Amino acid sequence: MLKILLLCDTFNTLTQKVYCRLRELGHTVSVEYALSPETMEEGVQLFQPDLIIAPYLTKRIPSSIFTRYPTYIIHPGPPGDRGAFSLDLAILQEEEEWGVTLLEADEEFDGGAIVAWRRFPVTRGISKGALYRTTVSQLALELVEELLTQRGEPLPNPRLPLHPKVTQRERAIDWERDSTQTIMKKINASDNFPGVRDRFFDLDLYLFGAVEERDGLEKMEGAPKEIIAKRNGAVLVKTVDGALWIRQMTEIRGGIRQIKLPATYLLKERIKGVKEERIPLYVPPERPTFKEITYYQRDRVGFLAFHFYNGAMASDHCIRLKYAIETLREEVDILVLLGGEQFFSNGIHLTILEESKKKGEDGWSNINAMNDLVKTIIGSEDQLIITAFRGNAGAGGVFLGLAGDIVMARESTILNPHYRTIGLSGSELHTYTLPLRVGQEMAEQLLEEALPISGREAQRIGMVDHLFDRVEEVESFALQLAQDEERYYDLLDAKRERLSRDWELIEELERKELERIYPQFWDPESPFHRLRREFVYKICPRETPRRLAIHRRDHA
Repeated sequence: MLKILLLCDTFNTLTQKVYCRLRELGHTVSVEYALSPETMEEGVQLFQPDLIIAPYLTKRIPSSIFTRYPTYIIHPGPPGDRGAFSLDLAILQEEEEWGVTLLEADEEFDGGAIVAWRRFPVTRGISKGALYRTTVSQLALELVEELLTQRGEPLPNPRLPLHPKVTQRERAIDWERDSTQTIMKKINASDNFPGVRDRFFDLDLYLFGAVEERDGLEKMEGAPKEIIAKRNGAVLVKTVDGALWIRQMTEIRGGIRQIKLPATYLLKERIKGVKEERIPLYVPPERPTFKEITYYQRDRVGFLAFHFYNGAMASDHCIRLKYAIETLREEVDILVLLGGEQFFSNGIHLTILEESKKKGEDGWSNINAMNDLVKTIIGSEDQLIITAFRGNAGAGGVFLGLAGDIVMARESTILNPHYRTIGLSGSELHTYTLPLRVGQEMAEQLLEEALPISGREAQRIGMVDHLFDRVEEVESFALQLAQDEERYYDLLDAKRERLSRDWELIEELERKELERIYPQFWDPESPFHRLRREFVYKICPRETPRRLAIHRRDHA
């Protein structure tokens, strides 16, 4: 087994996936944030790795490192592509095919010999964030495994010139000329960062999260760039040939980028007279409009998906989802919670809370709304609830999923079943659901270590019951269970018996969780407020956390 060091800008989705897979394969893995050439060199010197991999790195690796240690870089582009914003270009240029490449580190930026690469089709209309978190990250895992198992002779790199930087000039929207599809493409290419810079009313903003409207509202009268409707935090903006929803905006205040917020939350009084175009509690997924909760049914099995931006759930999200689940109690025998394709849930909404003037009150409201939702799932005694982690989940979002009776996950889905990194003790009945699945000792270990685990590892320790690759497998599993009446009623009867036995315990555990977390919201000196602020503003850390940098634990 090898000692492998991950060099990265931040511990993002792809880095976490590589980290988890390497640990599952039995390797000793440590992480070093590339804060400076000196910190990289120091980290390497302390760890003395057999191998270095850079899953997400925008800085040059010092030659003193890659000339002494085998060092490899994952680049989200095909052979020959070099430079930052590679996926942005692929979307803007409407490439039909793109690639992910594993390179040897070299003096030339992205210019080292090619170890392996994969090609993939670029789905029209996909956002950069979605493409990166799904296709790119999955193929990158394949490349890392190939590096470890069947390393062949490196291929020469074409060493084409660095591709041009994608500036706001290329991203800028001409509302008087650009079609809806062109605007969609520009915003999709700029998701998750940097966004498309624009101006609405008296505010300089970055725009994120575009959704095309084709459900009828696009026919409303209005001038290009006029906000003609709003819904669940998003605004509907008129274009020359239709309309599109913009979900999130970031204000530029005093020349400084602020945090990303729902569009209506940021625009507030400026759109007071704009009509709220409501939508039913849940709608079919194919309905061509902006919706956050969708539902479809197969016989007596229902499939409920919820697509909250980046998995963040404010109080209103929790309340709407709770009502949706309660509404479906009489409709189906089995309800499958699908979450979103990229994120199942990441728990309470930290950015809205950061912006709030009543942080204690709003945080308390949010955690109680999450708890009410979780208790609705746990206490649904007349049906079985299946959780399917299609996307990643963190903190309360993991425990929202564990409230289900049967839990399924994709193998490479990343779960962060802990709260410590954000300074909270947590709630969402995690003190009931987690030990119920993995035992008290493992539950405490997961919460204390505060490390990510994959769906594969979650199944190994009992946190997840079954793995799947495609949603069709989840559908087939649920339908077969519904048709197997004996097994279905055995499981339902066991659930009712457990609830009858445990309900007083559940309420007592919730009371203790809330009692412990209460001061963390209300005390202005609570570490939660500092850690939340650093998280939402993406403040550069001063050092790599010791939970990740095992080579630094004896050198604090």
